[in-house]
Amino acid sequence: MRLDSVDKQLIDHYQRNLPVCERPYLEMARSLGISEDEVICRLASLQEHQVLSRVGPVFEHSRAGASLLAAVAADPTEMDTVAARINEAPGVNHNYAREHPFNLWFVMTAPDEHTLDERLDELEQRLKLPILRLPMVEGYHIDLGFDIDWDALS
Repeated sequence: MRLDSVDKQLIDHYQRNLPVCERPYLEMARSLGISEDEVICRLASLQEHQVLSRVGPVFEHSRAGASLLAAVAADPTEMDTVAARINEAPGVNHNYAREHPFNLWFVMTAPDEHTLDERLDELEQRLKLPILRLPMVEGYHIDLGFDIDWDALS
């Protein structure tokens, strides 16, 4: 996929500064001089072509309720099935395979600790696999934005 100047501006301007408002894509469109529909179409295309993996805000998890990192040791021949079952659980927002005895890792969120525990207990029963629960002890902020040298990529 060949990126034009508007695609590059979308990527550069909104890695870190996604507008927090009722219509963020409209605000983005206004600043770029294009329509809201064009912003949405461009972002969808960038995701479809795997230029972007995700479009959305990152929240301070402790202000949004409860969350934790969890893992299961799935039979390698059943990983896709187990991953699909994990993805069906409410509050799962990441799920990925790792080369480790605990080979499927995921993050689960909930409005509070009690609901989080209930969701994990229910998922554990559905999977018939023990879930390793790894609550955060200390948080770290990692800036996932990247300064892109577009000229070097051309």
